[in-house]
Amino acid sequence: MDKPARVYKPAKTAMQSGRAKTHAWVLEFEPGAAKRPDALMGWAGSTDTSGQVQLRFATQEEALAYAQHHGIAVELGVPQASRIRPKAYADNFKYDRVR
Repeated sequence: MDKPARVYKPAKTAMQSGRAKTHAWVLEFEPGAAKRPDALMGWAGSTDTSGQVQLRFATQEEALAYAQHHGIAVELGVPQASRIRPKAYADNFKYDRVR
């Protein structure tokens, strides 16, 4: 396969406070063709269906091994370390809270 792919660890979405779906590594193909609007519905579409494929792996090594076994050129995205700041709901009502 001659299409390049990205291997990365997804970031936490802004719509959730938890860290669900951020532990797996994702292998995702780069789009091969530009999207264009459909004449009838106006939706954006493409003839390239590999852009819809998203494979999930437990570890980075598994994703890279899969890509190497199938001859896929990959671009590796290194995740940034995030700092978890514990918060409590009761802190909103403390007498000496920072405003």
